Amino acid sequence: MTRPKIIGLTGSIGMGKSTVAAMFAEAGIPVFDADAEVRAMQGPGGALVPAIEAAFPGSTGPDGVDRDRLGQQVFADKAALARLEAIVHPAVAARRAAFLDAHHDKAAVVFDIPLLFEKGGHDSVDRVVVVSAPEAVQRARVLARPGMTPQKFEHIFGLQLHDSEKRARADHVIDTGTSLAETRAQVAALIASF
Repeated sequence: MTRPKIIGLTGSIGMGKSTVAAMFAEAGIPVFDADAEVRAMQGPGGALVPAIEAAFPGSTGPDGVDRDRLGQQVFADKAALARLEAIVHPAVAARRAAFLDAHHDKAAVVFDIPLLFEKGGHDSVDRVVVVSAPEAVQRARVLARPGMTPQKFEHIFGLQLHDSEKRARADHVIDTGTSLAETRAQVAALIASF
């Protein structure tokens, strides 16, 4: 049985990855959104809520995982973050495998994975597409988000591989420092090359 070409879509925070993922989806290419899967599994009645509560008491409630309370427990603790990842990553991998099985007859699928390089996922995709924008644009986008602070941004920025390194390792770069129409044209050209 053949499988679709797997496109790994990544980019640092605030680079426009979600916008580009939506453009792939609008063009009919199935998109697996790792972050959305995590949110679903950590939401009300989510599959990961009991394991997260057991590992991080007080981090969940009726609405599932309380991201602020969980963040306080793992924010600056690498060992705690590793424990959380050991709960979350296998569950996401299982959902990703089921997604691929469900779309086995497609020419291509997109795996939208923010930490594709950082967690070694680039080895399991056929092409890596990095979404990028100038650093000033990135910073402005991120700091405009509700609840975002310069300290949170710097922490997240520090956990991610630098954009220049991602660009150097990419098979394709989508520049979102342009207009939406220009970004859409870049996505269309890339899809045409599959």
